[in-house]
Parts: sequence; C-alpha cells; structure tokens
Amino acid sequence: MALDDQQASSQDGSTQDVEVLLEARDIYKTFAAKEKRRGPPPPLVLDNIQVQIHAGEFVALLGPSGSGKSTLLRILAGLLQPTSGQVLFKGVPQHGANPHLAIVFQSFALFPWLTVLQNVELGLQAQDLTRTQRMKSALSAIDMIGLDGFEDAYPKELSGGMRQRVGFARALVVEPELLFMDEPFSALDVLTAANLRKELLGLWQSKNIPTRAIVLVTHNIDEAVSMADRVLVLGANPGRIRCELPGLPNDQRTIQSPKHTEMVDLIYRIMTSPKEDVTALLAQSVPEAKTGPLVLHPTRAYQILPHVAIGDVTGLVELVQTHGGREDLYQLGRQLHMEVDDLLPIVEAADILGMAETEEGDLVLTPEGQRFAEAGVLEEKKVFRDQALAHIALLRQIVHTLQGAPGHTLPEEYFLSLLEEHFDEDEAQ
Repeated sequence: MALDDQQASSQDGSTQDVEVLLEARDIYKTFAAKEKRRGPPPPLVLDNIQVQIHAGEFVALLGPSGSGKSTLLRILAGLLQPTSGQVLFKGVPQHGANPHLAIVFQSFALFPWLTVLQNVELGLQAQDLTRTQRMKSALSAIDMIGLDGFEDAYPKELSGGMRQRVGFARALVVEPELLFMDEPFSALDVLTAANLRKELLGLWQSKNIPTRAIVLVTHNIDEAVSMADRVLVLGANPGRIRCELPGLPNDQRTIQSPKHTEMVDLIYRIMTSPKEDVTALLAQSVPEAKTGPLVLHPTRAYQILPHVAIGDVTGLVELVQTHGGREDLYQLGRQLHMEVDDLLPIVEAADILGMAETEEGDLVLTPEGQRFAEAGVLEEKKVFRDQALAHIALLRQIVHTLQGAPGHTLPEEYFLSLLEEHFDEDEAQ
C-alpha cells in the first residue's frame, strides 16, 4: 500500500505536512523449517508490506489470526529481520533493535523478584545515568502512570491492571519517540482494560508523554476504533495490508456514537469477507479511505482449513437460525462475548462447509445451513458429511482413496507426504 510521504491524519482529524518517523518498504517475511527436505517454498507470512508511521499519530494494526500483526510489529521494532525489504527510522535504514522505541507486551514481562521501582529502572540500565538520575526518572514515570505508593511492591502483590501499568511505566521511562503495544489490554478484565485505555489516551492526547507516535496491535475492533487516528486492516495467508481507514474525530470515538458503530461494522464486514473486493466494501461506507493494490496469488491445491471445533460451528449455525437465518456479525460477537479473532475462524468454517455466507456484514445461512440447524442428531451428521465432502477437497480425496485401498486402510504417512507437497509440516499435521 503506497502512502503519501508528506500527508497523514493528525489527532484532530486534519491533514497536514508531518514527519515520517518510521517506514517499512517492500517487507516480505517467510519462516522456513529448520530442516527442509522437499515440498513447496517456505510459507509467506508477510507479503509486500508498505507502511509509514508519522509524528503525532496513533496507528492500530488489525487482522485475523495468521495475518502477521505481531510479526510486522517486531520487524518494525528491529527485533526481527525481514526476509527482504527495509525498515527506516527518520530515513535511515535500521539494523537491529531501534533504541528510540519501546514496547509494551500482553504478558506484562515483569521480573517477579524485583519491586515496581526496580522493574521500571531496568529500562534505564543501558543509559549513561547515575543511580540518582535513574531513580528520579523511574519515580516520575511511576507517578505519571498512576502507581504512586506502590514503588516497593512486588508483581505478585499487584492486580493484572497494576502489573500492566508497570509495563507502561517501564516503556515510557526511557522517553521513546515511538511506543509499540502488542495487545497490551487483552489479558485484563473488561473494566480494567477500559480504564487503562482511557488513561493512556488521556496522557497521549494531552501530550503528557514524550512519545511522538504510537502503534497498537490488537484483535479488538472496538479498541482500534476508539483509540486510533488510523487503522490498517491486514488480511491473512499471507499477511498483507488490505486497506487503511482514517480514524474518527475524538468526539465520535465513544461506543455511543453512531459513527463508531458504523466504522466497527465496516471493519467486521472487511475482516469477515476475505474474498470480497475491499474497494467496493469501502466505497459503501468510507469513501475517503485509502486502499492498497489487490494482488491475486496462486491458490493452493487444498484449502487451508480453520482450526475450530465442529461443535463451535454447529452452535453458531443454530444460533443464527434462531435469529431467522440472518444476523449481524458484530452483534453475534457481542452476544457470544467473542473477539473477532475468535469468531472469524468459525464463520470461515461455516462458509467453507457451504452452510453460511457473509453479506454486508451479516452472516446468512444457506438452505443447507438451515436444514442442518433444524435437523435431528442422525440427519445432522448426514448433512455435515455431505457438506464436508462436497466442499472440502482434502476430505473428498481421503475418502475416495480409502475406498479404493485394500481393507480401506492406508498409513498416515501416505497422506502427510501428500499434504507436505502443499503445506509446511505443522499445517500438514
């Protein structure tokens, strides 16, 4: 996706000339197996990523599992090298970890034998500071992030929200120009996460932190829409940027705002319609959004099957049937208390089986899906079998091959060797 080098959305939604802090050019990433005996080239994880991060903006990276969100974040931070392509900081090519950048992780990553103060001070160990200077900076960061009075507490004595505050303090104490966050709120309960998001946004928007840009990786669409000035939506297998959406004005980012609901619904439609032309989806709702080139890639001999339980697919189909055979995906996620990252594979499985289709952000049951939802136990099994054999080439070939084999039996290795011609070892298993 090509972005204008000189233009970006600022926090108030205006467009102005701003500095490009970080840029990814032509990023490709593959992960090869340690021992590659035969088969296809290593799977492509990131495909031709072009990204610019501008001063003064909060960017969210959204995408389903397998889209390479965290991999891209680590490449941008210099913690992982791309297979090809280049990352530049203020126009200078980067090699290794970027010292002007700090990261907050989902797992808190605190040392349990150190106090809050000592954990925060760790971020300053690489800097040429006296013991007094380190302590003064750490205490200031602790106070700013709302942990004043807990300097001598150990992580085990803190709640999850307070432990994550320590992670933020440790990242901010080094006064990074760029702050990266890898799903920092996903391990917290709903109320704690909402409170911490609000406080972080308050610090950012009031310019009480020295950070000049923030990049957030999340699977929570509400979170991205509520926080970001710009949202990049990634597709999966391989990971590529499908589109870029400008963020809402600050006064429209609350969940009560119709514009907030409209944008969340749009992103749901994009993420649950991986095969649809994203340009058409965007034109319906956000005509000013910028879209990247849609590149067709050769299809595999077999589908990549989503890793979901059959019971989950059954439950989803039956739930949609109780709503008349059609339900808004955003509302389904809320009813099931599921993030889009968890809901999407189940929706994809229902689609692959020919039981449901996505239309304009809704999940709509096909006639076969309605029949499946209304069937008794025995008929349900038959419908599932018929749909699986009709729509999943791999299962169809396995059954056909076994029917012609002596004793209807073949060793597992026969099928694994076949699959490894098209997939890596883990996916073949």
